[in-house]
Amino acid sequence: MVKDLFERIQNNKGPLGKWASQAEGYYVFPKLEGELGPHMTFHGKKILNWSLNDYLGLANHPEVRQVDAEAAAKYGAAYPMGARMMSGHTDLHEQLENELAAFVKKESAYLLNFGYQGMVSTIDALVTKNDIIVYDVDSHACIIDGVRLHMGKRFTYKHNDLESMEKNLQRATKMALETGGGILFITEGVFGMRGQQGKLKEIVALKQKYNFRLLVDDAHGFGTLGKTGAGAGEEQECQDDIDVYFSTFAKSMASIGAFIAADKDIIDYLKYNLRSQMFAKSLPMIQTVGALKRLQLLRDNPSLKDKLWENVNALQNGLRTRNFNIGDTNTCVTPVYLEGSIPEAMVMVNDLRENYSIFLSIVIYPVIPKGIILLRMIPTSSHSLEDIELTLTAFEAIREKLVNGTYKEIADRTTIDVS
Repeated sequence: MVKDLFERIQNNKGPLGKWASQAEGYYVFPKLEGELGPHMTFHGKKILNWSLNDYLGLANHPEVRQVDAEAAAKYGAAYPMGARMMSGHTDLHEQLENELAAFVKKESAYLLNFGYQGMVSTIDALVTKNDIIVYDVDSHACIIDGVRLHMGKRFTYKHNDLESMEKNLQRATKMALETGGGILFITEGVFGMRGQQGKLKEIVALKQKYNFRLLVDDAHGFGTLGKTGAGAGEEQECQDDIDVYFSTFAKSMASIGAFIAADKDIIDYLKYNLRSQMFAKSLPMIQTVGALKRLQLLRDNPSLKDKLWENVNALQNGLRTRNFNIGDTNTCVTPVYLEGSIPEAMVMVNDLRENYSIFLSIVIYPVIPKGIILLRMIPTSSHSLEDIELTLTAFEAIREKLVNGTYKEIADRTTIDVS
């Protein structure tokens, strides 16, 4: 008899799923309530929230809320119906694309209804089976899934490692000469877990030696880096050499959707070959109109980014002064690395939430190596210096409990269900 397809699923819930009975509803799939911002409600109590990607505080900006409400009243949630190519195209979609292209200094741009599937589809459309992909081993899941669709050869390089990049470009060049294809190099403007910028300037310099095209996922850089907020390429003064620029609206723009920007001939090709857009509903008008307003505020109010970086510097400098390991982040993403087991991490996060009223994201194996606990914080322009001081004080307290074994003792006498 053929093996039951569900047998594996029922017997092995995966490295994260095995914790579901203990973790779900609290550590994973938590329910935050109230208006989006630094202060929300979790399990009936007020908490200080460091887990929103609302970098510029636009989610509850009064002008944004007003425009969103007006767009909903005017268009409803359905308009426009259909994919862009068939019946979902409007002047406002074109206007947003033109303004985004101008902002990131590219000839043309194209809206995507979702960032994740947009990146997957962009990679799929850019390469054929004869082409070679070279990408960072720490790439976001959307990049990895896009690469998985590739029927040709791909090489990963060590994270942000120039020597490894060049070694794999050499391998890719040799392979491309055999297949008659080209090379697509993929990196991120900002790596969302570690907070490091991708080495865009150094990668661009390699283009003089190796004939490749560069795709950059700048989800966390757009709006937060660069003189005007145009992202990591602007920050590193190499935006012109990024061949395809991608960003999402889910971070600084506090919405949903995404866009790609490039030379007009590349965007024209992608418009007719991006399967995730050709066969999916257009970005709804509420998000399109709302994105125009968000982009206007991002572009015309540099004080939003200034306040963000005031808070970022206060938080990160405070952590470094107190000898916390935050790695080599050079962006807003603020990771704090501690040593401990998964059960210790659960006890520690419970302590943070219940006794210090602080909510943040916890990252554990298999996302990071075993024995490491990563507490990931996203400072925003809406946080206050008082929020930061409260958090720094709490972090000193929880570190002491981790080091002196308090959390281990609690974890050891707590039944952990890993079935």
